[in-house]
Amino acid sequence: MSTQYSTTEWFSLPEAAKELGVSSGRLHRLLEDRYLLAVKHEGALRVPKLFIKNGEPLAGLRGTLTLLSDHGVVDHEAMEWLLSEDEVLGVTPTQALHEGRKSSVRRSVQLLAI
Repeated sequence: MSTQYSTTEWFSLPEAAKELGVSSGRLHRLLEDRYLLAVKHEGALRVPKLFIKNGEPLAGLRGTLTLLSDHGVVDHEAMEWLLSEDEVLGVTPTQALHEGRKSSVRRSVQLLAI
């Protein structure tokens, strides 16, 4: 596991729901619909704090998660990739999404499939 993954700050699911201002049921729908991704970390499902920006799921995350899934990347691998520095991007894919570089992130996903 990368250093970035282990040093990431996480929300528990109840904390993520509160940060988003939604019910637990709505949070689970956001997870099912791939607006967010949660993985088991320290014994419980958690969402990286980086995946929520200004009280909303990070823009571009849903499409990126869908593309990763379409390329056969499972959730824990997607999380690892999103939180680890990508040499093509020069930063983590999550950081690139924060910077509005959605197209660059999507190109990087396509390179994973090659």
